[in-house]
Amino acid sequence: MEYSKNYVAKEEHIDVQEIMDGLYYPFYMEYCRHDYIREVLGFDFEIEAKNGVYMVLSNYSISFLRSLKKGDNFSVTCELFADKGGAPKLHFKQSIILNNKVMTKAVFTGTCVPATGGRPYLPASVLEKIKDAPVLEV
Repeated sequence: MEYSKNYVAKEEHIDVQEIMDGLYYPFYMEYCRHDYIREVLGFDFEIEAKNGVYMVLSNYSISFLRSLKKGDNFSVTCELFADKGGAPKLHFKQSIILNNKVMTKAVFTGTCVPATGGRPYLPASVLEKIKDAPVLEV
């Protein structure tokens, strides 16, 4: 299932070249991904952290294809994939799209860890939600 949210490129994110600074693309992807995780997976970062469960990123790769400009109204997509090897990882394929053109694409990989330290895992509530997720083919 592909999830999508709309955003507007903020003036303070634009650099001297009149394009959005590369630093901000992952932030917009994070906003969308966190909403997906909360709304679709039912994982609330604040509540889970208080319960000793941290969801963290372990890796990401990003490709910048085209630049956004001030005021661009764009969408960010998020799609969940399971790990091919069955590791306790969540893979999120994301894109930033403007006028039906992919501007930026990325894959973010995360997992959960106990706040007290320990091995990565996925809580049962998350495992239940991802049981039918497609597998990420790298």
